[in-house]
Amino acid sequence: MTFTPYLHFQGTCADAMEFYAGIFGAKDLTLMRYSEAPAEAGPITPSNRVMHAQLVLPGGAILMGSDFPDGVPGEPQAAVSISHAVPNVEAGAKLFDRLVKGGTPVMPFGPTFWSPGFGMLKDRFGTHWMLGVWTG
Repeated sequence: MTFTPYLHFQGTCADAMEFYAGIFGAKDLTLMRYSEAPAEAGPITPSNRVMHAQLVLPGGAILMGSDFPDGVPGEPQAAVSISHAVPNVEAGAKLFDRLVKGGTPVMPFGPTFWSPGFGMLKDRFGTHWMLGVWTG
């Protein structure tokens, strides 16, 4: 059994998921818009926002997300971080640099007492990331 992160955005889901697919090498990205919902689905306001997105990474990991419907308040990823294991310090530093562009570093990627490489950031889409080389 595993947990699958499901991210929520305010109109930037498609851009974010395409960005993540490119960074992580996902070959399978699905985007379903609110405007594509069938009439029998109920009272859904048609819009170009994303009702459901899913990408599958090499190795089978899945990341999902959606936009809040038009007019629905919500702060994307306000109190959740995605923890992602990286194979080594060099790969972690490179991934950190790509994700933080346009975002905010929280803890620069570098050595800590628990890892040879660890960093935290908030990307330009509001997603919080924790990247680390996990030993042990």
